[in-house]
Amino acid sequence: MNDDQLLRYSRHVLLDEIGIEGQQRLLQSHALVIGAGGLGSPVALYLGTAGVGRITLVDHDTVDLTNLQRQIAHNLARVGRPKAESARDSIAAINPDVQVMPVLQRADAAWLDTAVAEADVVLDCSDNFATRQAVNRACVAHHKPLVAGAAIGFDGQISVYDTRQPEAPCYACLFPPEATVADAHCATMGVFAPLVGIIGTMQAAEALKLLTGVGRSLAGRLQMLDARTMEWTEIRVARQPDCPVCAQRAT
Repeated sequence: MNDDQLLRYSRHVLLDEIGIEGQQRLLQSHALVIGAGGLGSPVALYLGTAGVGRITLVDHDTVDLTNLQRQIAHNLARVGRPKAESARDSIAAINPDVQVMPVLQRADAAWLDTAVAEADVVLDCSDNFATRQAVNRACVAHHKPLVAGAAIGFDGQISVYDTRQPEAPCYACLFPPEATVADAHCATMGVFAPLVGIIGTMQAAEALKLLTGVGRSLAGRLQMLDARTMEWTEIRVARQPDCPVCAQRAT
C-alpha cells in the first residue's frame, strides 16, 4: 500500500484482526455483485469504500424515480441511466482507486459460469428466485462463497452459503430449485426503505470477513429480521444429502 492508501484505510489497519495484511487482501480481491438495486446499493458502496480492489456489478435495469426511496447508490440526476453504471459512479466519487466493471445484462447461467469462476466472493442482491438458483449453482460448481440477502415488505433474511466447508449447505439445500415460489416484487408489495440498507450492509460485512479471514461467517445459519419489531430469528441449517445442486459436487 502507498501512503494515501495507508491513510484512507487507517481505521481498518488499526484493527488487529485486519491490519495491513488484511487490507492488502481486500485490495487484491475481486467481488461479484448480482444486482445494483436496494441490496446492491449498500453492498457496492461499502465494498468500494472498504477497498475491495475489483468489483463486477451486473444489472440490466435502469434507474427509476421509484427506486430512489431506498436505492442509495442512485440519485435524481441518474434517472433513466443503467443502475450498474450509476453505482459505479457513486463508488468512484468516494474511492476512485477501485476498479468497477458494470455489466448491463441479466445474470444468466452461461455468463455466471465465467464470471463466478473469476471472483473471490459472490454477493446475490437479486430480486427473483430463478437468478438466485442460477447464482448458487455457479458458486457450487466453482467452489466460491456466496453471500445472499433478500428483503420485501418489513421482512429480510441473510446467510452465507460456502460449500468449501464440508457441512455447510448451499442455497438449494434451504430453497429447493423445484419448489414453486411466487416472486414478490417491490412494485406490488412495497419495501421498508431502511430494510434493504440493513440487509445489504450485513452482506457487505460478511463478504469483507470472508475476504480477510476475520471471525466466523453466517455459513450454516439463516438470519431473518422482522423490522416491525426489530427482532432477529436464527435458524441453523445443514447440508442436505439429497440436494440436487451440492450433494454430488466435485471435491
